[in-house]
Amino acid sequence: MKPAVTAGKAWFCTVLSAFGVLILSVIGALFYTNNEALVGSIDDPEDGKAVAKTIFGAVFIYLAFFVFCGSQLWIIKRQSKIHL
Repeated sequence: MKPAVTAGKAWFCTVLSAFGVLILSVIGALFYTNNEALVGSIDDPEDGKAVAKTIFGAVFIYLAFFVFCGSQLWIIKRQSKIHL
């Protein structure tokens, strides 16, 4: 199986996706618990749980990218060991 992207792009995508999952999970958890810093003002959203649901949807998208890019790294690493 051939990789779909180069090693540099796969590393960048994997690291960026891991960072996105981490940060968005924290923000989603804060909205889910109706943290006053995020939902306590007049201009802030009133339904923190609905906002958290949207953010967790983005987390799953970042997780999918993390799995895809990580698998690309695995394929690239496996392919470099094959010598003809």
